[in-house]
Amino acid sequence: MRDPGRVTDKTSQQPVDSARTAARQAAAGPAAAAEGPYEVTPGVYKRLTTGLGGYSIAMLSCLLIVGLIALITPREHKETLPTADYGNHLFALRNKAPYTPYAPQGLPFTWRTTSSRVSGLDGEGPVAWHLGMVTPSEEYAALEQSDERPVGEYLWRMTNSREPVGVQQVAGQTWQRYYRKDKDQRSLVRTLPGLTLVVTGTASYEELAVLAAALKPQPKNGASASPSAPAASTSPSATPADRP
Repeated sequence: MRDPGRVTDKTSQQPVDSARTAARQAAAGPAAAAEGPYEVTPGVYKRLTTGLGGYSIAMLSCLLIVGLIALITPREHKETLPTADYGNHLFALRNKAPYTPYAPQGLPFTWRTTSSRVSGLDGEGPVAWHLGMVTPSEEYAALEQSDERPVGEYLWRMTNSREPVGVQQVAGQTWQRYYRKDKDQRSLVRTLPGLTLVVTGTASYEELAVLAAALKPQPKNGASASPSAPAASTSPSATPADRP
């Protein structure tokens, strides 16, 4: 049984809905007429559609050129060691060492001192001096000197070798040659009363002979001698020697 209180007349609602729709269309008439495709000139269309793309292509081209230039430009990666001043160490050795120290004099300016260390001046242990250098061929050479005893143990530590492989005449003096193949290390050794001199490094025997020939005894007790400035050239009287 149907409830007479809930009778719905669909026919009476249709005119109302139609009237509302017509009113909305009338209100939106001008705006609706403005909708639709716009006509633009070819120049405006080109700027609107290709401006950003052209800019992006230009930027990428510039970045590509910069990258290629950076890639083909040679760069120097070699590190240059700072130069060391050993004057204070030599002065201390001349005044406090129990032996007469030796120092290079007259080396060409292409020899650069890169390190200097002194030990034993406080009375504990042997007195030793290390002087590291870079040779004109960019190899390493060092002067090692000490009054350490026994001499054999000191030579083993400095040359990394137990037995000499020959002799070499340098500036009228006989030096013993040592060689350590796996370290590519060459050494020249001269033993004096109370002092052992070792010239060692990766430099050739010829360059080591230049350093050995430049070694001169330094007066003690505050005398005026001091290491001279690098000279333009040096010609040690050394037996020519090639690498082993």
